[in-house]
Amino acid sequence: QVQLVESGGGLVQAGGSLRLSCTASGRTLSNYAMGWFRQAPGKEREFVAAISWRGSTTDYADSVKGRFTISRDNAKNTVYLQINNLKPEDTALYYCAASRQMRSASRYGYDYWGQGTQVTVSS
Repeated sequence: QVQLVESGGGLVQAGGSLRLSCTASGRTLSNYAMGWFRQAPGKEREFVAAISWRGSTTDYADSVKGRFTISRDNAKNTVYLQINNLKPEDTALYYCAASRQMRSASRYGYDYWGQGTQVTVSS
């Protein structure tokens, strides 16, 4: 049983930055692959970034490469998403996800999901 809670979203101007956090309770995340996804109104959920269980490897969607950075601090049971140079098309509800089965960075197969944190970018 893992509960994920995201925070750090908000309303920002284009070109600004945000750092999203996802903190887990119930069990440690040290053996879990982690990922970030987002969903804009009227659109399908989209993969954003993933990180392996030890943080040694990462994977990013092409649309966010060079602007987004995923990291983790297993001692704090927390994964982060640093977002720089925000664009209006980044506006979405951002979800944190965890996998109890996978240890490498992955775009599929997640078991646990947070409630999401809203990121809104003004033009």
